[in-house]
This record gives sequence, C-alpha cells and structure tokens, in this order.
Amino acid sequence: MSRRAVLLVNLGSPASTSTKDVRTYLREFLNDERVLDINPALRWILLEGVILRSRPAKSAEAYAKVWTEEGSPLVVMSEKVSEKLKTSLGPDTPVYLAMRYGQPSISSIVSKIAADGIDEILLFPQYPHYAMSSWETVVVKVKEEVAAQKPAIKVTTVQPFYQDADYIEALHSVAAPYLEQEHDHLLFSYHGLPERHMRVADSSCAHCTIVPDCCTTASPAHATCYKAQCLATTRELVKRAGISSEKYSVAYQSRLTKEPWLTPSTDKELERLPTTAVKKLLVICPAFTTDCLETLEEIQMEGCESFLEAGGTSFQQIPCLNDHPAFIDFLAKRVNLWLASNP
Repeated sequence: MSRRAVLLVNLGSPASTSTKDVRTYLREFLNDERVLDINPALRWILLEGVILRSRPAKSAEAYAKVWTEEGSPLVVMSEKVSEKLKTSLGPDTPVYLAMRYGQPSISSIVSKIAADGIDEILLFPQYPHYAMSSWETVVVKVKEEVAAQKPAIKVTTVQPFYQDADYIEALHSVAAPYLEQEHDHLLFSYHGLPERHMRVADSSCAHCTIVPDCCTTASPAHATCYKAQCLATTRELVKRAGISSEKYSVAYQSRLTKEPWLTPSTDKELERLPTTAVKKLLVICPAFTTDCLETLEEIQMEGCESFLEAGGTSFQQIPCLNDHPAFIDFLAKRVNLWLASNP
C-alpha cells in the first residue's frame, strides 16, 4: 500500500529582520523568473544594481514592525495551520510544510518526504488564485525537486480554489463578526500584479485586456487569469454575505515595478474613500490565506494611517484565514476528497 502525504507551501519570509537576512530573502524571491519575468541579464542588473542596494534596509524596518517573539508571522502561522491539519487528518496522513523562498525550503522538505518513504503527495499551494508569480512557481519548483530527488513520487496538485464554496464559506466565517460591526464600506484589497502578467497567462492571446469586460466575459482564459479569479472571489463572498453593490469595491496593493499594474491601487483608494461618504472602513485581503507583511504592515499599519489622515474615522483589517477552524476544515475536506478518490 502506498504512503500518501500532504505538502502545504506558502510564500516564505527572511530568517530574521536583519538587513543581511532580508537581502538574502529578496535575492532569492526576486531572482525567480516568474516574479521578475524579464531578460535574465536585465533582471540581474536591476536586482543587484538597484533593488538590493536600497530595498533590504527598508524592508527590514517593515518586517521588524510585525515580527513576533516566535519569529515571522507568516511562517509561525503556517506552522500552526500545518499542525492543526495534521491533527484533523490523523496519523495515517503526514503533513509537511515548505516555503517557496527561505526556510524550510522546498528542496529540503522534498528530501525529507523521500527519506520518509512517501509515494504520493497532494501539493496544496496556499494561494487561492492563479498567478505565475505565486501558484505556478510553487508547482513548478516542487515538481522540479521531485524529479531531481525521487521521480517515483506521484504529485497531485490542488488547483486554485478562488470560488470553491467551502473556501468562500471559510472567508465568510472569518469576516462575519466584522461585517456585523458598524461600517460604511468594505474594500477588497488583492495583491497587485503587472497587467502584462494577465496577457502572458492568456494562452489564447486574444482575451485578457483585449475583449471588453474581459474579466466578466466567460472564457477558458479565466483558468489562468488572476484578476478574473479575484473578481470571482469578490462576487461569491458578497453574495454569501448579502453585501449590496454600493457597499464594497476592489483594489490591488503591493506594486513593485514602474510598468502598468492592476488598478485601482489600494493606497490611492485609501486616500480617496474618505473624501466620499466612507468614514468607517473594513478591509479584507482574500489573496492571502495567512497574515503577513503585506496585510499586517502594508494594510493594518500603513493603510490605516493613510485612511485616517485622509479623513476616515474608523479602520479595521479583517484577518486572513490563518488557522481559523473553518479554514482547517476546508483544507481537511480537500485532502479527504483526494484520499477517497485515490484509495
């Protein structure tokens, strides 16, 4: 009988808040051809000649604001999720956790999986939406490491779950107590991507950013369209929560390069909304399953400050799924479906 296991993979974090460790992390992260998808020589020049000269110190300051006594919030919470899923599944289904960048590395965990005699793994990227810079790079890296270390291991991958009913229910379970509080508006803030990534991911080369209302016009391209999937998550959650169309909006955060990125940008929206009737704001970040630098520092701290300075009176970031029981249940249900379909 084959031995089966689950492999959760999240983004990762620097080893510490030191500038040196942050530089090491950013070098690995931004040297990924699916993150900075430009000519390798130009990527090296941009990375080593520009980004890594100034960004590590600034990022280290940001990480220091959210770092806990246990370490990186993202890694610590991911470990809690892994342990709770392990408890839910029972001893017959091991659960492993790796980070795409930093530690524990995918390479080291695949090595452990192979040493433990595992024959099949369910790869569960902790990204609800497809993007080549997140979901795809995880899948490619795991498969590369398996092929290099133990090709006999069978890998089954959980597809993006952006509109899975159980995922939406988990989002609603976390958000519901906050939605019951008095507020004027709910802002969906998704991680940003260059607009070009939508076109690159469109295998038809004839839909994304070309067809009018491309994200709401049905197309096979949506299977790999990050923006269309973000909007689908939004539609499903507001339907589940009974939120009227004038009470919510969508924006995109965390721009990196100067080329056109998805709009509107979250930082601009946080400055604009208080000039309207929005004084009490809720922000939810469904692209992240785990609270991290982008939610804790960029939204909860910097975003809150911007909103209040622009005239807002109340700001609340709805936590990510983290280790909420509804999310653990969602993960366990998907694993059990895999186990049942492959006895």
